[in-house]
Amino acid sequence: MLSTLARAATRRPLTVIGLWAAFLLLGFGLGTGVFADLSDDVPDVPGTESDMADDYLSGVDPTGESVTAVVAGEPVSDAALRAQVERTVAEVRKIAGVAEVPDPYTTPGLTARDGQALVVPVTFEGGLSDEAEEEATDSAVETIQRIDAPDVHVSGGELLGRQLGERAQEDVKNAELISLPVVLALLLVVFGGLRAASLPLVIAVSGIAGAFLGLFAFSQVTDISVYAIQVTTMLGLGLAIDYALLMLVRFREERRHTESTEDLVEAVHRTVDAAGRTVLFSGLTVAVSLTGLLVFPSVFLRSMGLAVAAVVVVDMLAAVTLLPALLTTFGGRIRPSKARSQDEEGRVFARLARFAQRRRIAVLVTVVPALLLLALPVIGMRIAIGDARQLPSSTEARQLYDTVDAHFPKGTGVSPVIVVLKPGTDTATGDRIRALVPNSESRELPGGNTVVELQPPGSVDGKAATGLVERVRDVRGDEPVEVTGVAARLVDFRAMLADRAPWAALTVLAGIFVLLFAFTGSVLIPLRTIATTLLSLGAALGVVVWVFQDGHGASLLGGEGLGALSLTAPPLIVSIAFGLAMDYELFILARMREARQRTGYDHEAVVTGLRRSGRVVTCAALLLAVVFGAFMTGGFSPILQIGLGLTLAVLIDATVVRMLLVPATMALLGRHAWWAPRPLRRVHDRFGLREAAAAEPSVTTKV
Repeated sequence: MLSTLARAATRRPLTVIGLWAAFLLLGFGLGTGVFADLSDDVPDVPGTESDMADDYLSGVDPTGESVTAVVAGEPVSDAALRAQVERTVAEVRKIAGVAEVPDPYTTPGLTARDGQALVVPVTFEGGLSDEAEEEATDSAVETIQRIDAPDVHVSGGELLGRQLGERAQEDVKNAELISLPVVLALLLVVFGGLRAASLPLVIAVSGIAGAFLGLFAFSQVTDISVYAIQVTTMLGLGLAIDYALLMLVRFREERRHTESTEDLVEAVHRTVDAAGRTVLFSGLTVAVSLTGLLVFPSVFLRSMGLAVAAVVVVDMLAAVTLLPALLTTFGGRIRPSKARSQDEEGRVFARLARFAQRRRIAVLVTVVPALLLLALPVIGMRIAIGDARQLPSSTEARQLYDTVDAHFPKGTGVSPVIVVLKPGTDTATGDRIRALVPNSESRELPGGNTVVELQPPGSVDGKAATGLVERVRDVRGDEPVEVTGVAARLVDFRAMLADRAPWAALTVLAGIFVLLFAFTGSVLIPLRTIATTLLSLGAALGVVVWVFQDGHGASLLGGEGLGALSLTAPPLIVSIAFGLAMDYELFILARMREARQRTGYDHEAVVTGLRRSGRVVTCAALLLAVVFGAFMTGGFSPILQIGLGLTLAVLIDATVVRMLLVPATMALLGRHAWWAPRPLRRVHDRFGLREAAAAEPSVTTKV
């Protein structure tokens, strides 16, 4: 298949380039439409009690979405301000689609005790079309923002998703503006020429277009989280650079043997046949790592898994089709790499490999406990939906939150636990539920339904709120009572993770084992790879918990300790980082296999593999870290958590694990490292894929 793709790309390079150009236009044209349809609602899990209760409530409750405005900065008792607010409330009530706007001066709890702020909630009618609701929201916001006060902020409901979408688009643009020039500068250092350095950026732009198109496609059938934009874009950008870097290094190696156009084309074929196989397996391992997200019934996690997998496929296809076409057209102007003797090439990595082999026990008893120590905070990891503190201080929702927090009692605005008492519920059961918290509120709905709102103390997803959900579910017994709300969705999301996580892990580990066996023909190498990768992954996640949950140094990254991680962060860090670690493992194993097939010496093959791949892996990890770091400048706490986790996982894996643990464990296994039972060996001989040998194996090259 790879040979077919390579020959098609080299026979019709301009056609291939033209098709990819059309793809880019489509991605940056149609694909960017996803920014207008993003959701901040992540924790819904179809089939759970909270989800079904919410759907039921939507069908019987005549009220719709709502937005909240806060006015602050001067005494609200000021006659001119009061006249403005009352006039604004009257105008908003007249807007088509608005169901209710209470007077903040006469409604208890809407005016701050310090007299410096007031809240204006606006509730819309239920059953409005998307267009009618958007029009009503825009009209209400425009009217409220005409109030002449130092601080006027409006957010919530459908408006919040739009505000976050606009901020996400701005953050992606800024991250690209920061990362691409830095990446180009680093690539210039690596390759020493602008032509070679610019080609990975062309593939990277293709990855970004693929991210936009993939998300836009999924947005037509499901909600797309605002955080999905940054995650898929930064991963698409980073992986594209990784794959292009590997291919270009190999091409410059093959380029030394070209003198004519025919030789150049053949060099492209050899590049795809050799490094292209590694890219193919790398893409497959990342995609397989993401299949674990498909095990979870969460719409968010499934859509993220599919969208990121689609981006990986786009990057992989660009590397084995667009890049060969570009190399056929412009490759003659790219200088070949300089030939160096084995003693000169990759001396640092060779020395590290030999040191780890000689001191394998010392390396293991030093590195493994150190990584386990970094991973210790994972034991106390907590996840939460979070509040507006997760958002950058410049966002409208965060400014509204900070203003309310500064002027109103703690817990003001916290979403209540919503209990639906369906027809037939025993009166005594309803009374016991109401008695769980003081000042519970009830309202009757059509069809004999009653909604009870229980206001929990503390945060929306704190222990008090989630504990209240569990107490309601205990009290109701077998009565037709359902619980929903933010806290209930969090309880159900945690239960879903606990229930499905073992199956997700089993799916990923089995898939990775099969792919690594197909690549190496060994049973022990996949097991060793999985074990060492889990160590680096645990260490990275432990640091994220220590920083963003416990608050150690979070401010240095533009965040703050929130007492818990965003519920989106751990599953995404684990799945994506696992796939990225497999990337570097395959880069190294490909070179080890070549050396072993050529010489038959196991120990020296490990040294040669690291000597020839160490620089590529290190450069790729550094470039990926630059990309992740650029996306962390946006200030969204979930993105900060995911970005830090992936950056640490990549750097730890590409340095400590691949340069020390890999040679140490390979030396410990010795000749048994490549062992497989005879039946499996026959399976591999028949179906396994192999990395082609280098064109000039006796001479290594400098990246």
